[in-house]
Amino acid sequence: MNAEEAEQLLQDLPGWAWAEEKIEKEFRFKSYAAGLEFVYAIGKIAEQQDHHPDMLVKWRRVKVTLSTHVIKGLSMNDFIIAAKAELEYQKHTSS
Repeated sequence: MNAEEAEQLLQDLPGWAWAEEKIEKEFRFKSYAAGLEFVYAIGKIAEQQDHHPDMLVKWRRVKVTLSTHVIKGLSMNDFIIAAKAELEYQKHTSS
């Protein structure tokens, strides 16, 4: 996938950014524990999809980075997981 294709797909993913063959976003939470719950939920999705993001847990923030390691770039799977992460984030922050 080239940069132009990635930028087009990112228009539907607010807050996600393209950076050197990967996409990433930092999510914010009210507590450290809420961030951990989000990471666990994304981990379950990743296992189901057999496509695993890099996740960095910080105090009240989680940075999710996606790329397809096998092709050393981006694939549609990265954008699917990003969209699923957005839906999961909405569940974890709506209460």
